[in-house]
Order: sequence, then structure tokens, then C-alpha cells
Amino acid sequence: MQTAIITGSASGIGNAAARLFLAKGWRVVGADRRERETIVQMKQQFANFIHVQADISDEDGRRHILKAAEAGKNVVKALVNAAGVAPKNRCDILEMTEESYDFVMNINTKGTFFLTQLVANHMIQNAGSADEANGAIVNISSLSAYTSSTSRGEYCISKAGVSMITKLFADRLAEFNITVNEIRPGIIATNMTKPVTNKYDAQIKSGLLPLARWGRPEDVAKAVYALTDGSFPYTTGQSIDVDGGFHIRRL
Repeated sequence: MQTAIITGSASGIGNAAARLFLAKGWRVVGADRRERETIVQMKQQFANFIHVQADISDEDGRRHILKAAEAGKNVVKALVNAAGVAPKNRCDILEMTEESYDFVMNINTKGTFFLTQLVANHMIQNAGSADEANGAIVNISSLSAYTSSTSRGEYCISKAGVSMITKLFADRLAEFNITVNEIRPGIIATNMTKPVTNKYDAQIKSGLLPLARWGRPEDVAKAVYALTDGSFPYTTGQSIDVDGGFHIRRL
């Protein structure tokens, strides 16, 4: 049974990814800052689900996640960095506070970088030959990595950072045949987007997206899984848009 670490597993994209991996027979170490009802349900439903309550912005939290994954001499074959936060309050960049900036960056960018570093070293230590797949890392970024939203600049900056994290680790880990790719979700129906439901409903209705509907966490989870199951063995450092066509420039 293969082991995957999936952060942000209590809700949204992380939860959908965790459920898909579990349904496919993986052992999943799901990390989240809180133990929510969804976590309790997965524990009851899947014997191969291990929950770790940890904050990825904290070094001890990251080590706690890896320790749980290694228990029983298991080797991590996939890391899905789905944990992420939006600013607690949307605010014009001319009024953004350092506190808000640090809160978002510490989790979305710093936490993603250093958990990837930690798990990457674990994968290298347990790697076989360079001819076999020795692991896959998938980072959940956002269309905000390249799209300006001046009311949540810290989030845009954090996700642009995740894009560079993806490229850096893809370059560094290629010699070990460990792939690193990024998913850029579009407008996905999660708790994070719930406060702006009316705004996006109107924009979708007005033609913002070629595929004129909200994305679902499951749409993203399927793309994540495809990048870890061996379907893309010669793809690394890639950004894949799961966004209903938002990225297409149209006249």
C-alpha cells in the first residue's frame, strides 16, 4: 500500500484529494490544523486514513506529519500540498497589514516550501534507481498566481511563490526521478470562495468561463491523482490549469 501525505485534508480540495486517494487504496496521512467533522468521518470510513493535527507553518508540525507518514517503515510516494489560507479580511493593497501578509505567506508559501523540502529529502533517502518513479509532489496553487486581485494581494503573492517552488523542486529533484508539478485551480466551490459566491455567480453567468460553471473540488482532485499515479512519468515542473478555461484569452 502506497503512502501519500495530503495537507489541508479536512475541507475543499485537500479533502476531495484525500478521499480519492483512499478510494484508490492508498494509505493517506491527512494533515490539518483542526480535527473537523470531515476528519472524523474519514477515520470511520477508511482504515488506511491517519489524521495529523499540525500547522505546516511550524517546523515541529511539519516533522510531526512526516513522522506519522514514516510509521511502520512506510515510504512516502506522494505529497499533495493543498493546505492554504486566504486573508482573514479582503483589503486594498494600499491598506494591507504586515500581520495579514505574514499569516498568508507563512502557510501558503513558507509552509509549502519547507514541507516539500522535508518530504523531498525523505524521498531521496528512500529512492531506488533513477529508472523508476521515486515519488511525485503536487502543489495546489491558484489562478491568482498570475491574476491580479488588488483586494487580496498577499494571496496572489503567496501563490506566485508556490509556482516558483514547483519549478525549483522540479529542477532539483529530477535527477532522482521525483516529479514536481502544480495545479492552478480556478473558481472552485469551497469554504474559501463561499463569501464571494454572488460575485462569481454573476461573473460566470456573464461569460467569464468557457465552461460556464463553478469548479468542484473533485475536478481538481482527479488532476492531482493523475500526476501521482504514473500517468505522467515524463512531466515535471508543469503548471496545469483546472479552471474551466479561465486562462484562455478571448476577444
